[in-house]
Amino acid sequence: MLSEARKLHVIKEVLKIKNEATLSALEDFLKKNKVKAKKQNRTESAFSEFSGIWTKEEAEEIEKAIEESCETINPDDWK
Repeated sequence: MLSEARKLHVIKEVLKIKNEATLSALEDFLKKNKVKAKKQNRTESAFSEFSGIWTKEEAEEIEKAIEESCETINPDDWK
């Protein structure tokens, strides 16, 4: 029952929020936590701890670097 009382306290505090940025940050946190909980329910691979640590921009930069260097075939390399 202690956790139910804590939940009610949190709800009361959320209802007092007047700052839009704070409310948005709380929503983002709850969404990320929900996604994280779903991921933990799946069978985790050895690399699961690294999932989601890059920003979208960082992931795009890495993908571009891979495309430019690793996915380029040099016909002379096969001789």
